[in-house]
Amino acid sequence: MTTPRQPSIFIPHGGGPCFFMDWTWGPPDTWHATEKFLRSLAATLPAPPKAMIVVSGHWEEQQITVGSGVAPELFFDYYGFPEHTYKLTWPAPGAPQLAARVADLLAGAGLPVALDAKRGYDHGVFIPLKVAFPDAEIPVVPLSLNANFDPELHLAAGRALAPLRDDGVLILGSGNSFHNLGTYYRPETQDRAREFDRWLSAAMELPEQERSARLALWQQAPFASYCHPREEHFIPLLVAAGAGGEAPGKCIFTDEPMQAAVSAYRFDG
Repeated sequence: MTTPRQPSIFIPHGGGPCFFMDWTWGPPDTWHATEKFLRSLAATLPAPPKAMIVVSGHWEEQQITVGSGVAPELFFDYYGFPEHTYKLTWPAPGAPQLAARVADLLAGAGLPVALDAKRGYDHGVFIPLKVAFPDAEIPVVPLSLNANFDPELHLAAGRALAPLRDDGVLILGSGNSFHNLGTYYRPETQDRAREFDRWLSAAMELPEQERSARLALWQQAPFASYCHPREEHFIPLLVAAGAGGEAPGKCIFTDEPMQAAVSAYRFDG
C-alpha cells in the first residue's frame, strides 16, 4: 500500500497553556474556537501521520537545530499560570532516525544545522498537540528556528523537508499569525490585524514561486511590524509554506481572540 502524502500546516498555538485553563487574558471562551479547530485537525488528514516535524516559535538557535531525543520531556516555558498547568503530561515519543534524516536534508540544502538529543517539547509543541493528538502516540521531531529569522532561509528549510511528506510525515509550523502582547484590546488593533491577515491569506493562496516571493518580503505587508514587533511567532509559517509544494495554499481557520485576527493555513501541493 502507498503512504498518503501528508500536508504541511501552520497552526496558531494560543497563549501559554490557554486550552487547559478556566480563564485567560479575556473572556472564558477566548480560545474556544481555536481549541475546536485543533481538536478537528487529525480528522482532516489523509491518514494518521507516521511522524510529525514541529517548528515552534518558542525555540531559537544560532543554526536550525533538530531535536533528536528518544523520549523528550515537556519544557514548561511559560510563567505565572495556575499550578496544574505545570503538571500536564503528553508523552509523545521522539524519532531519532527521522531527526537524523531531517538534519541530512537541511545540510544537503546548504543550511547550517545541529542535533540536540536533550531538547524537550516546549509549549509551542505540546500545548496545541495535546489538543490535536491527545493520545500522544505519534513520534515528534521538534525543530528550532534560526535566530536570524531570515525569511528565505526558513522557506528553504521547508523546501528541503518537503520530500518527507511523501513518507507520511506531517510538517507543522506552530506560532501565531498575530503576536503583539501589548496591543490586545486596543481600539486600533482589530483593523490592523485584519488588514495584515487579509494580506497574508492572499499570499498563501498563490502558487509556490509567487507565494515565496511575497513571504520573503513579508515585513513590507500592511502593519507587519505592528502585528509582529518580533517575528519568532511568524517564522514557523515560512517553514510550513516552504514545505507546501507548488500548488496554492488555503486558509483553514480564522478567529479574533482578544480582538486580533489569527489564522491557520494548509498546503496540500
